[in-house]
Amino acid sequence: MRARLKDWERELDVLHARLGALFRRSEPRERSLSYLKGLLSAVQRKNGWQLAEWMGEATPDGVQHLLERASWDADAARDVLREYVVEHLGDDDGVLIVDETGFIKKGEHSAGVQRQYSGTAGRIENSQIGCSCATRVEAAAPSSIEGCISRVNGATTGHAARRRASQRMWSSPLSRKWRARC
Repeated sequence: MRARLKDWERELDVLHARLGALFRRSEPRERSLSYLKGLLSAVQRKNGWQLAEWMGEATPDGVQHLLERASWDADAARDVLREYVVEHLGDDDGVLIVDETGFIKKGEHSAGVQRQYSGTAGRIENSQIGCSCATRVEAAAPSSIEGCISRVNGATTGHAARRRASQRMWSSPLSRKWRARC
C-alpha cells in the first residue's frame, strides 16, 4: 500500500512539474502543489480554511491568492491537464462521458449555490450544479454504460433498447469529434 501511495505522489509531482511551468513566481508554484495534495487528501471539507490548515498555513489568504490573484493561465493549465489525461487514459476508441448533477441546497453559503434549474429536482431550486467526467473504451464492459442509460431512460428500458441507445451514443457526432481530438 505504501509503495502505491509513493507511486501516486511521484506521479503527482510529474504532473505538477508540467503545471508548475505556468507560474512565474516560486511561491504560487509551491503553493499549487500543496493545494493539489490537499484536494487529494482526506480533508473532509475542501474549502480555503480547511485546505490552508492542512497545508500548515494560519489563514486561507495564501490559498485565496493562488486562486484569485496569482498570475497563471487557467486555459493553459486545462490544456496541460487534458494532455496528461489523454496520455494516460486516452484510447482511440474512447469517449468522454460528462454528467451534470444538481445538489439541492438549503443555504446560500456553498460555492455556486443559487436559484437555478436542477434536473435532480426537475424544477428551479436553490442548488449547486456539479459535473462528473468519466471515460469509456471498447474494452470496458458494455453493460456498465447500458446500466447508466437504463437509469436515465427509466428502469423499464429493455436490454435491446439500452444497447441501441448505447450504440447511438458512441456513434454520435459529438463522440466522434471528441475521439478525433484525442
